[in-house]
Amino acid sequence: MPTHFTRRSLIRGITAATAVASLASGLAACGGNSEAATSTDSARSGEVVIGQVSNGAARQTSIKVSEVKAISAELPAAVKKSGKLEIGIGALPAGFPPLAYVGGDQKTLTGAEPDFGRLVAAVLGLKPEVKNSTWENLFVGIDSGKVDVAFSNVTDTEERKKKYEFASYRQDNLAFTVPKKSTWNFDDTYENLAGKTVSVSSGTNQEKILLEWKAKLAKEGKKLTVKYFQDSNSVYLALSSGKIDAYFGPNPGIAYHNRQVANTPNATRTAGTYSGAGGSLQGLIAATAKKDSGLAKPLADAINHLIKNGQYAEWLKAYNLSNEAVAKSEVNPPGLPLDNS
Repeated sequence: MPTHFTRRSLIRGITAATAVASLASGLAACGGNSEAATSTDSARSGEVVIGQVSNGAARQTSIKVSEVKAISAELPAAVKKSGKLEIGIGALPAGFPPLAYVGGDQKTLTGAEPDFGRLVAAVLGLKPEVKNSTWENLFVGIDSGKVDVAFSNVTDTEERKKKYEFASYRQDNLAFTVPKKSTWNFDDTYENLAGKTVSVSSGTNQEKILLEWKAKLAKEGKKLTVKYFQDSNSVYLALSSGKIDAYFGPNPGIAYHNRQVANTPNATRTAGTYSGAGGSLQGLIAATAKKDSGLAKPLADAINHLIKNGQYAEWLKAYNLSNEAVAKSEVNPPGLPLDNS
């Protein structure tokens, strides 16, 4: 799949992902200081069950997948010897369904991201051990070696490449959500943000994009106010009370929330979309490992095996994310530029 698009063709190509589910809708990367490990599925040999205890966010599906020795042989010796893949998820405190959140049993970390990590681990012949933390501590975990790889809606960016290596696996599309009664629309231009108050998650690529727009508007003598909240409940309370005009975050989570509250007094809608890599490049979500760890290539090869053999499509379909598919996984593809102007 080509990675470069014009803004107009990109926007026409993006469709909101939907999922029917429960639990509180979430942000892409929630703040906080605590860290916790969560249980993983005990998949039978040659099979991974995805969408467990998802409360309807996914259709529970058993996917046949086994170790591919030609790929697992590429693993760094230390990882292969350990027999496990430590998977980092930055979903504390509130999670971000349908991508990563605590399931209906109140203990299992479920969602598209941890489930995909489990599929990749199966191809690599490793036992998946999923660890949930805050967004900030997710990267601390990679840096310290506490986790091998993050599957947590991490966008491939040129800034992050200074410290990390990537294996892409899903399109990264962002969106603005507003109260359904709002008449405001992004309309593919940052100038429409003048005079608005917008919430975004700290430390994310959407924050980088929004702050660059804020700086541009300031040079034009216009004001954009950016606000931060600790969790999704606080964001949507601020949105319904009029304290903010919009929230800017990952398209899957926003589409999920819109569906959840469609028939309530606090209904929301999508007011515009944008590529997570900026104006001229299709953003990509990627498995994220420490730079020079030697993990990016075996991860990409495992993902491409899943794509070639249909398990990747099954996973996307189960979570209603088929419109965010990529044709292949790439090692360190072009990402959000250092200067997104």
